[in-house]
Amino acid sequence: MSTQYLPGAHKRGSFLRYDTAVMLKRFYLVERQLVISQAGWIPGLPSFEAKTLSPHMLWQDAQNANSLRERVFELRFPNRMLEVGDDQVLIDLVRHSCAAPNGYAFLTAMATVWKPALLAAYREYLDLADEIGDGPTYRFLQLAAREKEEQIGLLKQLIPTCEEADEAGKRLAEAWLADLAMKFQEAGGLSLDRPVPVQLAADAAFSPAEVPRRGGAFQHVRFYWPDIVDDAFPYGEGLQLQMRSAVSHFNEVWAVENAGFLIHALAEQLEWEFIVDASRWIYDESRHCRMGYDRLKSWGFEDHELPLGTYIYDSCRGQDLLYRLGMLFHFESKNIGKKIERIKSFGQMNDRLSQHDMDFDWADETIHTSYGTKWLAKLLEHRKQETSTSDFFDIKRVCEQLVDKQVQTATEAEIVAIKRIAGHMLSKVSG
Repeated sequence: MSTQYLPGAHKRGSFLRYDTAVMLKRFYLVERQLVISQAGWIPGLPSFEAKTLSPHMLWQDAQNANSLRERVFELRFPNRMLEVGDDQVLIDLVRHSCAAPNGYAFLTAMATVWKPALLAAYREYLDLADEIGDGPTYRFLQLAAREKEEQIGLLKQLIPTCEEADEAGKRLAEAWLADLAMKFQEAGGLSLDRPVPVQLAADAAFSPAEVPRRGGAFQHVRFYWPDIVDDAFPYGEGLQLQMRSAVSHFNEVWAVENAGFLIHALAEQLEWEFIVDASRWIYDESRHCRMGYDRLKSWGFEDHELPLGTYIYDSCRGQDLLYRLGMLFHFESKNIGKKIERIKSFGQMNDRLSQHDMDFDWADETIHTSYGTKWLAKLLEHRKQETSTSDFFDIKRVCEQLVDKQVQTATEAEIVAIKRIAGHMLSKVSG
């Protein structure tokens, strides 16, 4: 007697649970390494636009990677292991991309290789995936695909802002990009199929720039306002407070660069939860920069009139990562109490935009203060050091000393220059 069954061939049955977990793990590993690589390049990107718009992309990538990671755990329950396995070749290729010869090459690799590859893979997956059985994945990958499409468009706008001025730099970038594209093709690209191992030349060890690269028409200075280097120059009230606040927000670019440095440097030690938190941290700081820049532009300033400083980032150069992380925590906790008063002051001035920006800034800083406390403790724990409240005071004290030491190196010429810049700006808005 023959056994008969109802028909079961259907597109919805393309992937079983384990098949799905294997592919989503691959996407997660690539997204994770891209977050780390993008963060590490931020101090070395020359343009303000690239420094302050890239964090939005890497935060989106971190959010997507987190959804992928959690979905893999759901599909593999109770297994919580995420072994790399055959996907090591793709991680190595992303790391190879981080060793790009310059920022132009790195951004181009993101725009022409990695983001399009993820977009194509997500679309391929969505075309075959089951919206019923695998509904949670279907939802967040639809969002991820839309974001990747937008990111590619933004990256293409940012690439020209990071082009190398000399022909040698451009030729070096083009040759490196051609080699990356060839190696990526040899590996089989990023698809639903297992990647093929490829031989990569040994890269020079990459580390984020300790001297931030700055481009554009801004006034490139170390100290961005006179009160930093001259105690007799007041922080100010009224119009002067509005200006000082906007310039300070604009100069939070140091925090963007510092957070990028830390994501790259501490990702392996502090692992995924740190990457997620720090990605939000860097995104928030980039929004604060844009707040200040937008206010200054709305008041009629051109880029060449705006001072963009480096002294806080400079104070971390060559220091233990504990103090680089501590520097972010120090300035977050130092200034958070003053912001409530400034919110009230701007309201009294009927400056709704400054009030709005400071209000949202304050909300972000409360989160960041908790990040600083949490991850300083984790870093000390990783070094097998017990933590106490006094440790945080000691770290903040060292950070204050590092900044003071940097301020003490201000030359008379620098002091005169920043007073001239600030004087021009205040004169322009006071009529």
